[in-house]
Amino acid sequence: MAHVEIEITPASRIADLVEHLPIAADVLKAFGLGCGGCSVASYETVEQGALAHGLRVEPIVAALTQARLSGFVPLISNDDRRPTRRAPGSFSGRAKIAHVVPVMSGKGGVGKSLVTALLAIGLRRRHLRVGILDADITGPSIPKLFGLTTPLAIEADPNATTVHGNPQPLMVPALSRSAIEIVSSNLLTDKEDTAMIWRGPILSGVIRQFYEQVLWSDLDVLLIDLPPGTSDAPLTVLQSLAIDGVVLVTMPQALATMIVRKAANLVHQLKKPILGIVENMAFFTAPDTGTRYDIFGPSYAGRVAELARAPVLAQIPLDPAKARLADEGRVEAIDDPICDRLADGLLSALAAHPKPKETISLV
Repeated sequence: MAHVEIEITPASRIADLVEHLPIAADVLKAFGLGCGGCSVASYETVEQGALAHGLRVEPIVAALTQARLSGFVPLISNDDRRPTRRAPGSFSGRAKIAHVVPVMSGKGGVGKSLVTALLAIGLRRRHLRVGILDADITGPSIPKLFGLTTPLAIEADPNATTVHGNPQPLMVPALSRSAIEIVSSNLLTDKEDTAMIWRGPILSGVIRQFYEQVLWSDLDVLLIDLPPGTSDAPLTVLQSLAIDGVVLVTMPQALATMIVRKAANLVHQLKKPILGIVENMAFFTAPDTGTRYDIFGPSYAGRVAELARAPVLAQIPLDPAKARLADEGRVEAIDDPICDRLADGLLSALAAHPKPKETISLV
């Protein structure tokens, strides 16, 4: 293999390494660092990627250097590929989560899960630590979007016991290719089509477990993908968790707008801020002519924003390419300015609605 002249340091950009040294993608994958093939890699250095995945950067740089010289992925020790996570013994019912933001609509089928994923990708491209709590227990979509199928690992908390005297089990979040931590009911089983036949009180309890009994890392933002409606699951999140505010998702359809307005009224009644409005499926631009078509009718985003007293964060067009990547479980491969627009809008809204800086209690 020809010697490739490219500097390999912790400050090297992942995208540049993969472009000039293709074997770098295999080396990164061997460490469990899958962002060599996602859009976040365009913005991250090796050091930033290692930090996001909880890995030490020195072994990664050494392996990349060796692979450049030999043309092969070197043998990597289990210790070097094992992420540094919060130890079960250190779990105390309190986690340092800077911001908790539910993504809500009230209406099904408007694309809350996709908006949640795009928000997470945009925030990761800002080098923030991000988690997603999939609160749509009976209709989870998040694992499919991110291509996750392995059931969540369970670790015992030696400092806490159940009512039967057994160690308290704690869930370990799944880690996406770009180091987004994810917990979902679809990751409780190895069969993604298993139906969760649970009634309302049980659903609420599961959501609290996903928040309280999970070994989350110290996160900058925890996004919560809520199910449709304004009943048990949304109420549990809005009333029980220390949220910063809500992102509302709508689409240009009078019926959808009416139902989203109900969700906005619920949020106001509970005296929680609405951080922004996202209009999904806003329009379609023909790739051959560039002509814009309002397939579902004119936009209602302005009306919803006026009622919600919140800005419009973004209008997302219909895009077959995004739909294809989502169906393939490669949503992180989406490299679109809409991710940055969503992230920047959310961060601006969070700055405009500050809450006391304190550790969020999970008890």
